[in-house]
Amino acid sequence: MDALLFNVTTAGLMVLMFKAGVALIGQDTVGRRRLPWAAAGLTTVALAAVVTQLCWSGAMDAFDSDPAKSGWWRVITSVFMQNGGFLGAAWNIATLAVIAALAEWFWGAPLMVGLFAAGILLPQHIDSLFGASDRASTDPRNFAGSSGATYFLAATLAAALLLRGSAHTGTPKQGLLALAVPVLGLTLWFAQSNGHGLVAVYGFALGVLVRSLARPILCPDLDLQQRPRTTMASLAGIVGKRPRQAD
Repeated sequence: MDALLFNVTTAGLMVLMFKAGVALIGQDTVGRRRLPWAAAGLTTVALAAVVTQLCWSGAMDAFDSDPAKSGWWRVITSVFMQNGGFLGAAWNIATLAVIAALAEWFWGAPLMVGLFAAGILLPQHIDSLFGASDRASTDPRNFAGSSGATYFLAATLAAALLLRGSAHTGTPKQGLLALAVPVLGLTLWFAQSNGHGLVAVYGFALGVLVRSLARPILCPDLDLQQRPRTTMASLAGIVGKRPRQAD
């Protein structure tokens, strides 16, 4: 029962951040936006890592982030390893693809990749700074999985949504939606020792900082002002076309 509650609340936090990201981008604008190639690249790496695990039984031992093992690369490679079973891997990859796309449309590809990398590298150092590293997560998959970096990245979108509301270009409802992310994240951390909640708080804090500093150079509506040649809607149209049957 505890494991089920853990999974449900963790998924609920992701749904909340997804809604914040969609509100930030604008659901009605998705079809007019360019293809998120950087997000597709990250997703491809995650899929390739799963294929590697299926083809090589020693992949997890070589690439996970077990502190009992040496290897400087593990903190990075472990993010693309999945050990939550089929459903866990499918959830992690699907959420990575969607959140990375939303983040690329708002932050731009370079900054999105940088924030994702921050979600990989920063949490362990922040944990050590505040003495939280000794408080183990109840998540049994804490040596591998992309969920931590994905939740970190997703929380940056909620932070940007909050600042947009503070600039009087959003709505009070959107501001409350954004604020609910760190509140729920802290609640999950203190109530369940759920590391997903804690990294979401870290991501939210960094998102506030980056949005404040990078505001002059961000242009999240560029796709709407200068429509790209290939958009999400045009791709969907191509995929949806059926070949004509011969008479």
